[in-house]
Amino acid sequence: MKPVRSRRRPLFDSLAFLAVLAGLGWLIVAGAGDLHYNWQWYRIPQYFYRIDDGVIYPGPLLRGLAVTLKLTGWSLLLTIGLGLAAALLQRTSSWAGHAVARIYIEIVRNTPLLVQLYLVYFVLAPILDLDRFIAAVLALAIFEGAFAAEIFRAGIEALPRSQWEAGRALGLSPYMVYRCVILPQAIRLVLPPLTGLAISLIKHSALVSVIAVADLTTEGRNLIADTFMTFELWFTIAVMYLILTTSLSLLVSWLERRLPMRGIGHP
Repeated sequence: MKPVRSRRRPLFDSLAFLAVLAGLGWLIVAGAGDLHYNWQWYRIPQYFYRIDDGVIYPGPLLRGLAVTLKLTGWSLLLTIGLGLAAALLQRTSSWAGHAVARIYIEIVRNTPLLVQLYLVYFVLAPILDLDRFIAAVLALAIFEGAFAAEIFRAGIEALPRSQWEAGRALGLSPYMVYRCVILPQAIRLVLPPLTGLAISLIKHSALVSVIAVADLTTEGRNLIADTFMTFELWFTIAVMYLILTTSLSLLVSWLERRLPMRGIGHP
C-alpha cells in the first residue's frame, strides 16, 4: 500500500518557508539599521526613465539593460555555433579535428574568463580591428562555447546506438543522420543544461565592464561614482539580473513542456 500523505505537510512546508523569509527579512533590516546609512531609494526611479514634454526617455539603467540583452543574445548565438562545431569535431574520424577541439576546450575551460577577455580585447581586437562590443561578444562566446561543446557532446552520446543504425538503414548520409535524426532529439536533452549556460552567460556578461562596454554593470558603476548611492544601486542591479535570469528559466521550462518526447530512445 502507498503511504497516505499527510494533509498537514503542505501547510507545514508553507509555514517553514514563510518563517525563513521572515528571518532573512529581519536580518536584512537589522543589518541595514546597524550601517547607519542614509538610504535614498526615492531617487532610484529617475535612473530607469525620465519624462520630458510627455515623452518617456530610458534612463542609464534601462540603457545598460538593453546593452546587456544585446550582448547576451549575440554571445549566446555564437556560443551555440562554437559549441556544436567543437562537439561534432570531437566525434569526427579526423585526428586533427579531434585534437583541435580538445585543445580548445581544455585551454578555455581551465583559464579565467577575465584573462581571456583581456587577451581578446588587447591582443586580438587590434589585429582584427574589432570594437569593444564585438570583442566582448567574441570573448564571452569563446569561453561559454567550450562548456557548450561538452553539453552537446553529452547530449549526442546519450542517444542509443539504435538511432544511428536506423538512420543508416534508411540510406541517410552521416550529415543527414545528424540533421534529421540525432540533433532534433539531442536538443531536447541538452535544453536544461544550455539554460544554465545561458544564465551563466548573463552573469558573466557583467565582466565586460572592465573594458568599458556600457552594459548594466558599467552604467551602475558610473551612477555610483556620481551619486555615491552604493547600496541602493547595487541592490537594484542585482534584482534586475535576478529578474532576467528567472524569466529565462521560466521560459525554457515552458519550452521543455511543449517539446515532444516521442522518438527519443526509440528507433
